[in-house]
Amino acid sequence: MNLKEQIGKYIKLEISGKKIISGMLIDIGSDLWVLFDGYDYLYIPTIHIQNWQFLDEDEIDEFYISSEPSPIYNHNEEISLRKTLTSAKGIFTEIYVTGNKALHGYIISIMNNYFIFYSPIYKTMFISLNHLKWLIPYSENQRPYGLSNTNFPVNPSNLSFARSFEVQIEKLVGELIVFNMGESENFIGKVQGIKNNFVEIIRAKEDPVYLHLQHVKTVHMT
Repeated sequence: MNLKEQIGKYIKLEISGKKIISGMLIDIGSDLWVLFDGYDYLYIPTIHIQNWQFLDEDEIDEFYISSEPSPIYNHNEEISLRKTLTSAKGIFTEIYVTGNKALHGYIISIMNNYFIFYSPIYKTMFISLNHLKWLIPYSENQRPYGLSNTNFPVNPSNLSFARSFEVQIEKLVGELIVFNMGESENFIGKVQGIKNNFVEIIRAKEDPVYLHLQHVKTVHMT
């Protein structure tokens, strides 16, 4: 099947985390699909698409298409995840990485295998590119939580950023850190060091726990 020939058709995707997304297929790139759900463009890394199928006729009839916003990429170029993230820098966006919480804010910078994201709730965050499930740009007149632009500093962090996710975590040795948005108490503590692809953190009662780097999705300081 030529996937490009399915552009313009209505489909349903299941992505990692058992999330279901339905909409019109807008574009397909080397590592990214673009779906329009009737309200927003969703940019979905191909690696997280578990399966997809066409919508039934009755599902299409119930599908509502609002006034279509403009995409953030150039239709004349082959789309990719990195190009899309670059285009999204400084734009208010919703991203989904883990758990049942989406993150809202804007991308500050894109490194080799992670990007820096500013959230008014969690402040400066480091997000693994391997674990990004989707990105949804806001429309021009939207602001996260109804906040004004003054709540979103241009340079929100004095930190210097390493090129790789692993080295960036190493730079946080001695700091109190929340991994994976604190999904469990094992993800909160002081970074002790990294060895053999495991991050050692010291939890509240001074007992260590070891997290495999491949399963670290988000990082932010307390």
